[in-house]
Amino acid sequence: MATATALGHASDPARPMTREERRVILASSLGTVFEWYDFYLYGSLAGIIGAQFFSSYPPATRDIFALLAFAAGFLVRPFGALVFGRVGDIVGRKYTFLVTILIMGLSTFIVGILPGAASIGIAAPIILIVLRLAQGLALGGEYGGAATYVAEHAPQGRRGFYTSWIQTTATLGLFLSLIVILAVRTFTGEAAFAEWGWRIPFLVSVLLLGVSVWIRMQLSESPAFQRMKDEGKTSKAPLTEAFGQWRNAKIALIALMGLVAGQGVVWYTGQFYALFFLQSILKVDGYTANLLIAWSLLLGTGFFVVFGWLSDKIGRKPIILAGCLIAALSFFPVFKQITTLANPNLEKAIESVKVTVVADPKECGNLFNPIGTRVFTAPCDLARDFLAKSSVKYATETGPAGQPTVVRVNGTDVPFAQGTPAADFNKAATAALQGAGYPKGGDAQIVKMSHPFDIFRPQVAGVVGLLFVLVLFVTMVYGPIAAALVELFPTRIRYTSMSLPYHIGNGWFGGLLPATAFAMVAQTGDIYYGLWYPIVIALMTFVIGLLFVPETKDRDIFSDEGEVAR
Repeated sequence: MATATALGHASDPARPMTREERRVILASSLGTVFEWYDFYLYGSLAGIIGAQFFSSYPPATRDIFALLAFAAGFLVRPFGALVFGRVGDIVGRKYTFLVTILIMGLSTFIVGILPGAASIGIAAPIILIVLRLAQGLALGGEYGGAATYVAEHAPQGRRGFYTSWIQTTATLGLFLSLIVILAVRTFTGEAAFAEWGWRIPFLVSVLLLGVSVWIRMQLSESPAFQRMKDEGKTSKAPLTEAFGQWRNAKIALIALMGLVAGQGVVWYTGQFYALFFLQSILKVDGYTANLLIAWSLLLGTGFFVVFGWLSDKIGRKPIILAGCLIAALSFFPVFKQITTLANPNLEKAIESVKVTVVADPKECGNLFNPIGTRVFTAPCDLARDFLAKSSVKYATETGPAGQPTVVRVNGTDVPFAQGTPAADFNKAATAALQGAGYPKGGDAQIVKMSHPFDIFRPQVAGVVGLLFVLVLFVTMVYGPIAAALVELFPTRIRYTSMSLPYHIGNGWFGGLLPATAFAMVAQTGDIYYGLWYPIVIALMTFVIGLLFVPETKDRDIFSDEGEVAR
């Protein structure tokens, strides 16, 4: 067993990383690999999962329920942070994140052996949702434990560098899931994969689980926690101490609003909303869109470590806040340039084709539908929803009371009277839009990759370059975040205190961003309007962080066990 010496506290920060420290980072990072392996796995296979476990519903409803089960894991993460953060501050870091990875791993594995709705009926989707909730709860405790464990082993003056390695493993999880899915699909064929082969990627995760548990079993407790435990100074009620006392709770609130909320939205915009934007708005095929994102991540992942290392030199605060500010100022021009390169005919149509929905305001409701469960029935709402999903920029104009809704495309009216089948309107509107200049599906000018290494053509390379810029923003805000959060809180309540703001910022502010941003697009008729959500949050974080977040890079986290960081 590894000895619980204070590896970081007593050693020279200029020395090379020791073998023991590398093992600590590897053991802690495996949980993040597992997290993102499962995340991409479930997200990529949501359509198949919907068909397997929600087969009694229409196809569109199946997809909604599958995505809701996915979202449930995000929503419960802060509660997992409370549960496992408390355990981690009372029992210890090592055993808590040993439990969390077991729950995460088993929840993923069981999905692979769970019978579908055709076999066990309503029990199938119920069990699936329970597994997603368990996964989310465990994740709520995993990251805080990993970050705390690594930071408490790191040398003074190198915590940013050491903890930044945890962030790089998200990319490894992505590539692992893509490789496994592609290999199984190739081996089984599409028909067999949809029927039973999709289970294999979930089942093979047990191998990753076994390795993770074995490595973590070899580790000892964090030196900072072990010393405090030996001295009898651990917290008896970390939840009360962390959030029931204002002097501590205000630090968690400042960490959320002044660091993590901005980090969460910048991260999810640069990675997940960018993917959504390519597929759902620019109509890039899924194969190409995923490869474009994968290449940008492959090129950018090393910068997590670069900015983590740099934060040890110049501070956590300037890098994270600069990332928020630069991202907020850059999102509009970068996404507009992505449109220019990825779907040039769509950009031309947006600029040249005038589309107006003319309707009685009483017939037009709110299209805000971030989780996709609302069903629209009024012609005005159906028309606007169709236009938004077709990536059409439109304006709304007040029409005469009681008159049917009309969609006007460059002066050509497409009526949508009450009782008209939506399919008939959609067909007529599509013809009018394409006649005016909007591109057809599969337009030859849309960026397309023929194989994974087809990245040297100017159009593809340009899109990858822009996505790489977005990933750079992600690495600026995410690379130093673990060290910053660890250093804000005293050892006795560190696990609890840092986990909650992290998972609210990433699970709620960030995790719900793609759906919320598209709902804003649908409501306004502007394909870029959803970007205001991350821009406003990032700017809020910049201002609050600038005013209230202290710089922490020089703090000795071994000397503040008994008092809150000031």
